[in-house]
Amino acid sequence: MSHPAEGTVTPSLNDTTLRTAVAKAARHLMPMLVILYFVAFLDRTNVGFAEAALRTDRGVSDGAFALGAGIFFIGYALFEIPSNLLLKRFGARFWLARIAITWGIVAAAFSFTTNDTMFIILRFLLGVTEAGLFPGVIMYLSDWFPNKVRVQMFAIFYLAQPFSQMIGAPLSGGLISFGDTVTPWQGWQVMFFVEGVLAVVAGIAALFLLTNSPAHAKFLDDDEKAALSSVMATEDRLRTEDGPSGVWRALSNWKVWYFTVIYFALQIAVYGTTFYLPQQVSSLIGLKVGWQVGLISAIPWLVGLFACYYFGRAANTLGRRRSWGTLFYLSTGVFILGSAWAGANNLPLLGILFITLAVASFLSVGPITWAYPTSFLTGAAAAAGIGLINSLGNLGGFVAPLMRTSINAAVPTPTGAWGVVSLGVFAFAAAVMIWLTKYFRRAKSDDLLHDEPVAPGH
Repeated sequence: MSHPAEGTVTPSLNDTTLRTAVAKAARHLMPMLVILYFVAFLDRTNVGFAEAALRTDRGVSDGAFALGAGIFFIGYALFEIPSNLLLKRFGARFWLARIAITWGIVAAAFSFTTNDTMFIILRFLLGVTEAGLFPGVIMYLSDWFPNKVRVQMFAIFYLAQPFSQMIGAPLSGGLISFGDTVTPWQGWQVMFFVEGVLAVVAGIAALFLLTNSPAHAKFLDDDEKAALSSVMATEDRLRTEDGPSGVWRALSNWKVWYFTVIYFALQIAVYGTTFYLPQQVSSLIGLKVGWQVGLISAIPWLVGLFACYYFGRAANTLGRRRSWGTLFYLSTGVFILGSAWAGANNLPLLGILFITLAVASFLSVGPITWAYPTSFLTGAAAAAGIGLINSLGNLGGFVAPLMRTSINAAVPTPTGAWGVVSLGVFAFAAAVMIWLTKYFRRAKSDDLLHDEPVAPGH
């Protein structure tokens, strides 16, 4: 094991100065990061609220909608690793702000969609401009927060997903209703434009509110900077010893590819559910997509918000991360299958309950999943490896709507139950893969989960 320089002690999280530094960093950084991801998730999924209107007003076909919903992830995947490497070069503060501003401009441009081709091109460009946000933040948090509390920070960051759907679902539905009744534009146009502008504003704010590293943090005093920098430097050395070095070794590392497959399976479940959630709720309760469906669609995300935060905060040991990860992947699959069964049997309340539990499960398991690669990747290897996992894993968002649409066309049912069933199968595969990590050699930085001070010669 690598150690700090002779004569130094890397403090435990029981150290008051370090705990104060971590708490200050969380208070200063996490709200801005949550806002960035809130708007990003809102802009990539609000298309579900405009599906019927785009078909009616612009003639966007079902096939074009499915392709457009998924092609976002092709642009996202192609530019993910380059974006991560540029973030390492220019710094997180500038690069994350740049990402938000450019994707906001593209998101607002959806209000001018005229046909299938324009819709598909804009979805591709949205993926290109947003590429690097999520893995960039994962790397950023890995440079700021020790392993012991990192899943908790990932979980706080993940709260943007339920917030974006809990608040964003009625917001999107409300903007559509407002636009249709009050403005001279179509409601879906107002929704796209307003929510795109929100991203631009968030990007400008990030330039002023984010800080690249603990050493440059004006909100920390000198002792706090030293304590946090010391523990992060120790973890960085351990990850350097434990994992691949450099871009190409990271891209060929078998563990990186292993967690890419797991993340791909997770994204199949996430986006296969999220893209069609308003339509699934609409089908269950028999109401047109609007503010009422938006309010009901917010329920799963409200429950998921509490589940994600609670389990992320408590997943501070290796055993909990593995056992809970396995459990939540299994429950994701089970409850997705349950929602399909409830829809096929016209049981709306049970269907909404199963959707709620599925959303709570996949939100809880996301932060836990990211704890694994960030325990052995650092530096340029982290930029490449985390970028690869997220970019190829997010192709699940491309596959999910096409797979769901194709299966429903091949095996038609009034509720599209078989398309929903296909999503759960991937969650079961991910559960097995997380469980098998018990046979992996433990990452050296995971030894710090015991929260003992790291001192020379020990």
